[in-house]
Amino acid sequence: MKDHEPDHTQEILEIRSMMEHSTKFVWISGWAGIIAGLFALTGAYIAYAVLEYNPNAIHYQPPKGIQPVLVLGLIIFILAALSATLLAYNQARYSHEKLWNATSKRLLLNMTVPLIAGGILIFIAIAKNMAGLITSLSLLFYGLALHNASKYTYEEIRIMGLVQILLGLAAAWFIPYALLIWTMGFGAVHIIYGVYIQCRYK
Repeated sequence: MKDHEPDHTQEILEIRSMMEHSTKFVWISGWAGIIAGLFALTGAYIAYAVLEYNPNAIHYQPPKGIQPVLVLGLIIFILAALSATLLAYNQARYSHEKLWNATSKRLLLNMTVPLIAGGILIFIAIAKNMAGLITSLSLLFYGLALHNASKYTYEEIRIMGLVQILLGLAAAWFIPYALLIWTMGFGAVHIIYGVYIQCRYK
C-alpha cells in the first residue's frame, strides 16, 4: 500500500517556499555584499591615502577637513545601496515577483530608523568636536539597522549585524585602529558574508 501513497514532500516544500517569500525578503544577493565590501575597501584607501583621514583620538581633526570624508562616506553608501537594490530587482523580476511589497517596506522601515538616528548622532559628534567617533558610530548603527531588519530576511543578516555592533564598540575603544576596524567591518565582513550567501542560497 505504501507504494501507492502520494508523496507530499514536494508539496510541503512548495508551500514552505511560498510562505517564506510572503514573510521574508529573500531577494538579497551575495554579490551585493561583495560589491559593497569592495566599495568600502576602496573608500577606506581613499580616506587614508588621499584625504589623510586616520583618527587617533575622540577630538580628532582631519588635516584636510571632515567634509570630504563625509562626502566620500555618503558616496560609498549610495553606491552600495543602489547596487543592492538593482541586484534585488533583477532577482525578483527573474522569479516573476514584485520587489516592492509589504515585506520589503517593513524591512526598509526597520533599517531606516537606526540609520537616520546614527546619521544624526554622527553630525552631533562632529558639531561637538568628536570626529574620532565617526567610524565607530557608523559601524554601530549600521549593525543595529541590520539586526533590527533581520526578522524580515535571512538569519545571517542578524549575525552580521551583531558582528558590526561589536566592531563598532571596538572602534570606539581602540580609536587609533578605528579606520582599520571600519575597513574590516564594511569591507571584509561584507565580502565574507556575500560569498557565503551566494554559495548557500544561490
